Amino acid sequence: MKVSIVTVSLNSHATIEDTIISVVNQTYPAIEHIIIDGGSKDGTVNIIHKYSNKIKKLVSEPDKGIYDAMNKGINLATGEIVGFLNADDVYFDKECVAHVVNEFRAKNVDSVFADLVYVYPDNLMKVVRYYSSKKFSPRQFAYGWMPAHPTFFAKRNCYGLYGLFKTDYMIASDYELLIRFLSKYKITYSYIPKVLVKMRMGGISTRNLKNNWILNREIIRACSENGIKTNMLKVLSKYSTKALQLIEKPK
Repeated sequence: MKVSIVTVSLNSHATIEDTIISVVNQTYPAIEHIIIDGGSKDGTVNIIHKYSNKIKKLVSEPDKGIYDAMNKGINLATGEIVGFLNADDVYFDKECVAHVVNEFRAKNVDSVFADLVYVYPDNLMKVVRYYSSKKFSPRQFAYGWMPAHPTFFAKRNCYGLYGLFKTDYMIASDYELLIRFLSKYKITYSYIPKVLVKMRMGGISTRNLKNNWILNREIIRACSENGIKTNMLKVLSKYSTKALQLIEKPK
């Protein structure tokens, strides 16, 4: 099974090399790494070119935002399985993609997901928070919860059947897509009880109160568009659980 890994970047010179190396170091052999760059001006593309023999496809041009770039990557993918690795994230170890493929083969499902850890931007070994997807069920979408998207891998044909990322969302298009796939269309899934991704703190959805408000409003919109009843109180209840994750550790 070939796996397509899509990385979206924009002025990511400080972190993109870590991301590329973490893909290059995977033990699973059948990987195509696709990088969609938004026209970086900071030397990001020069770093990418250092690994041109390891990267299957590179597109560097202006786009309409992160979700438009992700859609470009999906459209270029030729793997049976598609996953995303952000330009400031890395895989937890060298076996991550192998674990994903083994799960697809063993469970014969449409998608898999796992756990991730948030780490300090300048110290990838220092865990700040543990994001467990273990207890996920589709009913949790109404409470602002989804599986950790950077650990989500799906069969490529799911995107053809059920659609790509909606580009009119600012922050929560990944949330909407997971609702659409896992709740509305009920694609099959399996949970891997492992940490797959290290995510640097400081993503767009956590940078300030305004972005958090936009995120939560878009979560409510995503639920409404896919037939899930929710409200702001339900969505805000997720923060109490997030606080508990600050003291969890990788298993």
